[in-house]
Amino acid sequence: MLCKMLGDQLRKDGHIPIISNTLSDGLELIKHRPIDLVLLDVQLPDGNGLEYLPQFTGAASAPEVIIITGHGEADGAEKAIMSGAWSYIEKPYVIRDLPLHLSRALQYRLEKKKVKRVPVALKRKHIIGDSPKLNSCLDQLASASMCDVSVLLTGETGTGKELFAKAVHDNSVRMKHNFVIVDCAALPENLIESTLFGHVKGAFTGADRAQDGLVKHAHNGTLFLDEVGELPLAVQKNFLRVLQEREFRPVGASKQQQSNFRLVAATNRNLKEMVARGEFREDLLFRLQALNIELPPLRERKEDIRDLVNHILSNLCERYGCETKGVAPDFIESLSTYDWPGNVRELHQTIEQVFADTTLGPTCFSIHLPRVFRALQARAGFDLAQEKQKTSAKEMLPSWREYKDSFERQYVETLVAASEGDAKTACKISSLSKTRLYQLLNKYELKLN
Repeated sequence: MLCKMLGDQLRKDGHIPIISNTLSDGLELIKHRPIDLVLLDVQLPDGNGLEYLPQFTGAASAPEVIIITGHGEADGAEKAIMSGAWSYIEKPYVIRDLPLHLSRALQYRLEKKKVKRVPVALKRKHIIGDSPKLNSCLDQLASASMCDVSVLLTGETGTGKELFAKAVHDNSVRMKHNFVIVDCAALPENLIESTLFGHVKGAFTGADRAQDGLVKHAHNGTLFLDEVGELPLAVQKNFLRVLQEREFRPVGASKQQQSNFRLVAATNRNLKEMVARGEFREDLLFRLQALNIELPPLRERKEDIRDLVNHILSNLCERYGCETKGVAPDFIESLSTYDWPGNVRELHQTIEQVFADTTLGPTCFSIHLPRVFRALQARAGFDLAQEKQKTSAKEMLPSWREYKDSFERQYVETLVAASEGDAKTACKISSLSKTRLYQLLNKYELKLN
């Protein structure tokens, strides 16, 4: 009813609506027809619209998507926008609010087509994969390469934050200058300011000569603060001023110095939660995340595992001067059943372990992997078989109504035979009333003698 009503309104306004009542039909339709805008419901017969939103926005015609739902929840609205939706309308108000959302979305789409995008040939050494989630991060990387704003890289340990930081530098106008790495977790607390800002001779015990800090070394280049969440609060305050003014004062010095650096920071911690606990300065967080790129864990881009394995093996073969190894299908299958809490770093260590196996020949088989991987593959195969059995049982199992009617008919037929067609005897055997007995006989078109 809602689809028909919206379709009628859109036709009246001069648009060409195409209606689909399921996700599967909608996804199939958008593969073969150019669509400008999708009105996507949340609760559909075959799934949740929000979960399939990237598949709609990623279609060849790259349509804008407006989410419509009967549940006006803040979390749902936030998830829709974060997933790439144009806007979010509650179903009770869709007739009233749709025209404004529609006109703005179509105007934006028209202007977007007029903007000429200059293709960016990204230098992405060691960033391996072609999954949708990784490509989304690379698109953000391309945007970062065309400006000079601060970039905050977030993600779990081992997702490649340092590789992305280096790629930000290598694709920027600062690429010919220094890329300076500051490991905030490894800085001695009593030497943090000296390490960052440098010191003059005699500034403290042991300072027998003046030394430039890492901020100075990053002049005209990129300063990469790895594990920025580990910076002590006192240093955060000083560093905030450096970010604002691009000026700093070496320890023991009386004059300010300048450094024109671009900042890239990375962390595997939730800085917003740290701000709430008073462990990280909110104003510094605002400065760090002018552009935020969240790197996906490996478990969310398992389609990249084969390319990653081939890349790692190729590098190992080159390092040790041996022929390139082949990869059997069961090897990739085993790796794909694992969730990789250590992400790409853990995968790299696992492949190195395989490479060190003395029984390894020209091809990597699952037998070469640690037993935990083959055990997971075996369990996954067993679980799949069990799931198929359950699905088969579900398909074979009749509805309760069908089963009840079938059993009831069989009982009445047996009762008629046992009573030799005598109603009084049948009531005595079954404890049924005469009225109920005749109701059942009529229902199944059976007769007594």
